[in-house]
Amino acid sequence: MKMSFAKRCLAVAAAGMLSASAVMAQEKAQSLDQLLNMVKDSKVSESAEHKKREAEFRRQKANQQNLLNQAKTTKKNEENRSARLEKQYEQQELDVAAKRKQLQERLGSLKELFGHLTSTAGDLRTNLATSIVSAQIPGRAAFLDELIEKMNSATQLPTIEEIERLWYEIQRETIEGSKTVKFTGTVIKPNGEQATQDVVRVGNFQLLSDGAYLEFLQQGEKMAELTRQPAGDLQTAAATLQGSTSGFTRVGIDPTGPSGGSYLAALINSPSIVERWHQGGLVGYIISGVGAFAMLLALWRFVVLAGISAKVSSQLKASSANTNNPLGRVLKIAEDNKGLDGESLELKLEEAVLKERPAIESGLNLLKIISMVAPLLGLLGTVTGMIITFQAITIFGAGDPKAMAGGISGALVTTVLGLVVAIPTVLMHTLVNGRAKRVLHILEEQTAGIIAENAEGK
Repeated sequence: MKMSFAKRCLAVAAAGMLSASAVMAQEKAQSLDQLLNMVKDSKVSESAEHKKREAEFRRQKANQQNLLNQAKTTKKNEENRSARLEKQYEQQELDVAAKRKQLQERLGSLKELFGHLTSTAGDLRTNLATSIVSAQIPGRAAFLDELIEKMNSATQLPTIEEIERLWYEIQRETIEGSKTVKFTGTVIKPNGEQATQDVVRVGNFQLLSDGAYLEFLQQGEKMAELTRQPAGDLQTAAATLQGSTSGFTRVGIDPTGPSGGSYLAALINSPSIVERWHQGGLVGYIISGVGAFAMLLALWRFVVLAGISAKVSSQLKASSANTNNPLGRVLKIAEDNKGLDGESLELKLEEAVLKERPAIESGLNLLKIISMVAPLLGLLGTVTGMIITFQAITIFGAGDPKAMAGGISGALVTTVLGLVVAIPTVLMHTLVNGRAKRVLHILEEQTAGIIAENAEGK
């Protein structure tokens, strides 16, 4: 029993000192005495380590006190230095104020001169930013920025050379604006590629290259080819100008070029006739198809009736009936029925005229219907387009009047198409109808004459 109790005590001691004996965990005790010795050695080792840590802590505590003393000394020195600097700053402020007052007194009338120079330089900088001359002579505005900064500074003054250069830049801008010159520059193509090619500058109005019109990009002082070019004649003239060496060449330029080229931009951005026709959409295509059909029908009927009218005129001069024309066929019936009484002959002749009438008046009613339906189709397209436009305004708002005007303009295209189809269709119907009535009038006139002759003969 005693041996068993001792074993239990050793086990409890070993469990309590588990952390201390972790170093020796790799060694295996062969007996209880050996295990007890191992625990004892571990305890002694930990005690020595604790004493070492305690000594290190006391040393660091003393060192922290020294650092604190040094920090207090440094703080006091910096406070003294700050006080000296504040006094020095106050004295320097007084000196600066005195120097500024002295500067203003010595400047005198130069101050007013610098004000005019600053205003002139600012105006010139604005002009150079939009001037297409800068495409040929870039970087002129940088000098003006430095000059304006210098004249607005309280510590710098512009030199005589800089003032003379300002005068020179003003004169150069005026002279260059009156020249037509050719130079080599980098042009940005519509696809984004850059190409080095010859560029013609017409004063301060237009840039041309390879028969194409260019625009001046203020950002970076670059040139870009317009994505939409003006009419072909203007491009041909531009190419001719680039290839000419002397004399006069007619070419189109934008008179608003110095102010940004707004006229040319508005001109090339205006949709062409084909583009406006496409704005009509499905209804516009239907109206166009109906109009084309009406024109073809009217031309065909006009040609047919012209031929019939010519044959009828020939029949009027002939002595015998010819069945190749309506009048001849009517006269043939009269010749074949000479012995009939007046009423019977009249009925037969009226029947013959009625048979000829559909062929003569063929297509007239259709032309008349098209002339009335075309404006209604145009109105339908306009109403539909307005509905779409107002729906877009409801969703996105009316903040962009240009977009709203564009939608309304596109909606009105169908009305224009409807009128364009209706007006010539009405005219063609009138002409064709006149031809048909002339033939029918001759038939009726000849029929009445035959009946009258038959009545007189009896």
